[in-house]
Amino acid sequence: MYAVIILIDQIINIYIWTLLAYIMSSWLVAFKIINPWQPAVRMIINVLARLHEPILRQVRRYLPDIGGIDLSPIVLFLAAQFIRNLLINSLA
Repeated sequence: MYAVIILIDQIINIYIWTLLAYIMSSWLVAFKIINPWQPAVRMIINVLARLHEPILRQVRRYLPDIGGIDLSPIVLFLAAQFIRNLLINSLA
């Protein structure tokens, strides 16, 4: 059971890091630091979007509209950290 919990913890950790990469890449595109029309950049952003957008879309349904600020990545990040803490505490 210990190995399964550690595996789930590592998967959540990878998900958190890819979420941060998705957030940073969207900022870099928005501030025109990277060119989204380059094939490699487009492929990376597309893979990250396919990984995170379905869950972010579900979170956005329940958040109020605040204008141009998207709080769904923060909520998803906190939820993933909460699940990691529950897993780690279940080991103790």
